[in-house]
Amino acid sequence: MKCNRLVDAGRRQFLRGGAMATAGAAVAAVAPASEAKAAGALAQIDYPSNKLGNVADLVANEPVDIEYPDADSPGVLLKLGQAVEGGVGPDGDIVAFSVLCPHKGWYMSYNAEDRTMNCPGHFSRFDVEAGGQQVWGHATQNLPQFTLRVDDKGDIYAEGCSDLIFGRPSNVL
Repeated sequence: MKCNRLVDAGRRQFLRGGAMATAGAAVAAVAPASEAKAAGALAQIDYPSNKLGNVADLVANEPVDIEYPDADSPGVLLKLGQAVEGGVGPDGDIVAFSVLCPHKGWYMSYNAEDRTMNCPGHFSRFDVEAGGQQVWGHATQNLPQFTLRVDDKGDIYAEGCSDLIFGRPSNVL
């Protein structure tokens, strides 16, 4: 008897969840496109602005080690030599990412030949030209990309992050 009740409760919860998902999909289908774009922006995690370097100091395809948003969060600043997704600067080619693999937190390295960040632990690979999109491996999320801004003197500032940085229960300092 007890098992049947557990199964019935599971069925009720499943059906309730399905109804909620259907209702959510119906609302999303009739929402204006501007509201949908605003919802996507909520994924941005705001951190305090932090200077990472200057455009004049960067060499194409040579990574620069950085720390953002704090010393416990290593990252890499890259000038890729061609405009890319999320790129800033005069050529739209400067990006920055966390180097902690989102799967298990291994320190990743940059491969200049195919422009990927590579994890030595379980071999996840992330395309830095495509906003840190995972292209291979065990990770279940893309590589956190830092939101950058370049001022009129060429100074590069990080001002947020696209995804949860490994090892943090939330992206709040």
